[in-house]
Amino acid sequence: MQHKGHPVSTSLTSPAAPLAQPGSGQSRPPARRPWFSASWADRLFAALARGAALLTLALLLGVLVSLVIGAWPAIAQYGLGFLTSTAWDPVQNEYGGLVMVYGTLATSLIALLIAVPVSFGIALFLTELSPTWLKRPLGTAIELLAAVPSIVYGMWGLMVFGPILATWVQQPLQALFKGVPVLGALVTGPPVGIGILAAGIILAIMIIPFIASVMRDVFEVTPPLLKESAYGLGATTWEVMWKVVLPYTKSGVLGGVMLGLGRALGETMAVTFVIGNMNQLNSLSVFEAANSITSALANEFAEAGEGLHQASLIYLGLVLFFITFVVLSASKLLLSRLQKGEGARA
Repeated sequence: MQHKGHPVSTSLTSPAAPLAQPGSGQSRPPARRPWFSASWADRLFAALARGAALLTLALLLGVLVSLVIGAWPAIAQYGLGFLTSTAWDPVQNEYGGLVMVYGTLATSLIALLIAVPVSFGIALFLTELSPTWLKRPLGTAIELLAAVPSIVYGMWGLMVFGPILATWVQQPLQALFKGVPVLGALVTGPPVGIGILAAGIILAIMIIPFIASVMRDVFEVTPPLLKESAYGLGATTWEVMWKVVLPYTKSGVLGGVMLGLGRALGETMAVTFVIGNMNQLNSLSVFEAANSITSALANEFAEAGEGLHQASLIYLGLVLFFITFVVLSASKLLLSRLQKGEGARA
């Protein structure tokens, strides 16, 4: 029904524009192609990754070649006999690396013997025994130890730790083992608090944060179901860690230990402060002053003239390079054998 004076509109809105039909002459503009396609991005990323890997290998090879070239006069003069000679006399121009190699290996071994059990205990406490409110601050405090400069550790070892070691450890041990054939020889020497044992303990303090942090991280990735199942069967905390967590995380634990060992082998300033820097191997006492490869390089390389002295120091650097390479290769071989043994048992 229509009302007078008010015509009813037949359409509420204006008609929409007709859509363009194919072949009508009106078409949507073509989409713009990206200036850099995804395939090219993938190729560029692969090339950069491959280049980074090849650059690392090239740098490693370049370091090795430069060490061999720099040490060649000493290699030609002494050969492998350099590693069995204790002579180190720049005045007579006679050199041997046995004292430094022994000092490097002995201090690193002492550091590992101390640092690995302590780091394992720290990681065990943080992951299984520590209250929640203590985990974060204690973990942060341990990690901050890694940020302390090595020269600070060396100064503290020489001025503070050395006298304590001489007074409360060396002198009582000398009195206890006096006259004992083997043990007495291990603690001989003037009670001044420097030597292989002091350097090993300082190195242990320095590498504990690295090993403990890695162990804590790998322990935390162990599936909770495995640990809860062991606890449900009546296992103690030690049994869970030894029989469940360690087998599951042994590769990460071994990697942390190797990281600490590499840090110990290459440490320079802290060892230079506390090892004594004496080229002698007359006594195997851990309290006698000794020398290491890194401390010898730090003390003498700046003053060594061109010739056999400098070449012998570079030869020591080449030996340290091979020691590190052999240690890492041995760890990889040990890990692969452990994995094969587990596969055989499975």
